[in-house]
Amino acid sequence: MKRYGLIIIALLSLYACSSYDDLMDKMIFIPDNKDSNLPAYTEWGYNSFGAKYEQSYFVVANNIVPCSIVYQDGILNFSLNGRVGIEYSSLSNDGKMTLTFSFPTAPMNEYKDLMALHQKEIDLTDTSCKVKMTKDFNTEILTIVSGHLTFKRAQLLRLDDKENRVILSGTFDVQFLRDDQPEVLSDGRFDLGINDLYFSSYSDSDN
Repeated sequence: MKRYGLIIIALLSLYACSSYDDLMDKMIFIPDNKDSNLPAYTEWGYNSFGAKYEQSYFVVANNIVPCSIVYQDGILNFSLNGRVGIEYSSLSNDGKMTLTFSFPTAPMNEYKDLMALHQKEIDLTDTSCKVKMTKDFNTEILTIVSGHLTFKRAQLLRLDDKENRVILSGTFDVQFLRDDQPEVLSDGRFDLGINDLYFSSYSDSDN
């Protein structure tokens, strides 16, 4: 953990001429010690995620917003946006994929309400949950065999004594069926800074 703290200090020095917001919006990919294709598990708001996907990887990408969260009528939709099978630093438009976890929560009207996710574990086999995968502009609801989404930590970050964003960090794994064939996302981890740019809340009655 001290190593990550030193990295943050170095980055703050490097981007001294930039605003804190600009720095916190950047994606930082620190390779995992055991598997360099995955980001290390962190809790610093590095705006990164990754998971093994069969014989490939689903990871954050440089030119794609990594996450969006939408609360609608009792359901929270937590989306990870990245690429499959292409190195995270690539600027290619190939391999884009979005994985969306949808599950019921108490009302969330602003990003600060995401603090309620602290240490919350979601059983993805629960009938109240859905997992959607979007590739090549096609979206399908996955048939879940097993899986968990765990929010290990939720932190309210303040900069210059002002609330700035909620940092969500956690893990996920999903085993599912596609075309009656099993597929697996494993060793998933995420570390994301969420503010008003990436969180929205509305209900059908608003339309």
